[in-house]
Amino acid sequence: MDAVKLEITEGLGVITLNRPDQLNAFTPQMGREVAACFDETDKNPAVRAVVVTGAGKAFCAGADLSAGAEAFSLLQQAQETGEFDDKDPKWRDTGGLMNLRVFDSEKPVVAAINGAAVGIGATVILPMDARVALAGAKFAIPFTKRGIAWDGCASWFLPRLVGIETALDWGLSGRTFLAEEALEKRLVSELAETPEKVVERAIARAHALTANAAPVSVAMNRRLVWRMLGAAHPMEAHRLESRAILHRGMSADAVEGVTSFLEKRAPQFPGQVPQDFPPGWPWDEDPEY
Repeated sequence: MDAVKLEITEGLGVITLNRPDQLNAFTPQMGREVAACFDETDKNPAVRAVVVTGAGKAFCAGADLSAGAEAFSLLQQAQETGEFDDKDPKWRDTGGLMNLRVFDSEKPVVAAINGAAVGIGATVILPMDARVALAGAKFAIPFTKRGIAWDGCASWFLPRLVGIETALDWGLSGRTFLAEEALEKRLVSELAETPEKVVERAIARAHALTANAAPVSVAMNRRLVWRMLGAAHPMEAHRLESRAILHRGMSADAVEGVTSFLEKRAPQFPGQVPQDFPPGWPWDEDPEY
């Protein structure tokens, strides 16, 4: 990998956006590499959670505009030759593809926002489960200021995290705001004073989400809570939770969970991800593009 680095240590997969000289500006290659990292962390049972951070002094300064210029050139050529179809999957938002892969992670994901997070740098954090930011770091969702539209499925994620009024404020104005406002509006979970402390706190949060918890149960509950944000009726949750309860109740993890509680000791859950998912999981299919 050239644009991203993956390190597996102490039960965590640490993904680092690794274009520090370009402030980790996003390219389609970076998106593909991030997705590949999540493929690796999902299939590795030693990985309990994932932390995503940036190399150097920025988290991600947005899209690499030179790469964007190439994409717009291809669009113009397609329009001129009459080959353009806006529903053709080849024109899918590359940031959206990356964020959908983060959304589908089988392990909890924590963002360690070590510096500026702009554009896709601010939207890639949305499908993550907790966000630790550097105090004073700048955020912006400036698509209207560039004459374009949201990316990274932000129009779905952002209002669910911060409410529609704040989502419209940030998304329509495109204004820059600081990590302190992001904390106040609950986009980020906590602030830290140095980039090193940001990563340290993100790692602590990742461990806290998984310590003494069954890996399969963590993966299933993460998927259920995110998917149910878009459910039309609580019956959808009831159907999936009923199946989850049945399968988890028949598992060795359930025996260990009860036994360890009664014996007043830390549990040693035998179930692993992805090996021990119940038959047919995931039961909710992704909609087609």
